[in-house]
Amino acid sequence: MKKYTTLVFSAAMLLFATSFNVSASGGDGIEHSGANINDIASLQRGAKWFVNYCLGCHSASYMRYNRLAEDLDLGEEVVMQNLVYADVKIGDTMDIAMDADQAEAWFGNTPPDLSLIGRARSSDWLFSYLRGFYVDRNGAWNNTVMPDVAMPHVLWRLQGIQVPVYRQETTESGFTHEVIDHFELGTAGVQSPEEYAETARDIAAFLEYLGEPAKLKRKKIGVWVILFLAVFSFITYLLKAEYWRDVH
Repeated sequence: MKKYTTLVFSAAMLLFATSFNVSASGGDGIEHSGANINDIASLQRGAKWFVNYCLGCHSASYMRYNRLAEDLDLGEEVVMQNLVYADVKIGDTMDIAMDADQAEAWFGNTPPDLSLIGRARSSDWLFSYLRGFYVDRNGAWNNTVMPDVAMPHVLWRLQGIQVPVYRQETTESGFTHEVIDHFELGTAGVQSPEEYAETARDIAAFLEYLGEPAKLKRKKIGVWVILFLAVFSFITYLLKAEYWRDVH
């Protein structure tokens, strides 16, 4: 009974911790992305957008092109023809040629490697971040999820240029200040808002996949492991009953 009580308590604490982490990762302005790493078509589109718009500055040095070809059902020839724009081999990692010191001089900060950004931030955060760019009153790119970010909006041709509409807000202490109420599309992009939301979702899913590629196979293997353990447990029970029959 004591062991059972301890097990229930541990499970309850784990559930509480998980709920807290989910709530804490939500935050202001974080939307549910609906990203699904089991949607291979979404990951394929995300890989395309990532290579075309992100890989110029951000590396993914923990991912190899041949692993990408295998996991995303693309094949090595398709990857080399469509996702590789440098003199690299299929077994090489997704590195960039940009020098770190030059990148810091150009952007103010060295663009980080994005191999683990999906695990560090979550797909919801990435989805909201990619949709949160706007042009502020100083004429500079800004972001609702990460204010004053050094990164420009590299996807602006797809999304267009968002312009904020402000409203007055008064705090409990009586201080009145302006906050962003909503966005208006000042300059239209080549994609509709719905299409760009899908693009952001695909990129977020791909970055989540980069953080832990084994997720794609882990669940499939887990099902077979559980079935094996169930069958093995049944056989073990029959064996135990046979051995103890003579004892009794």
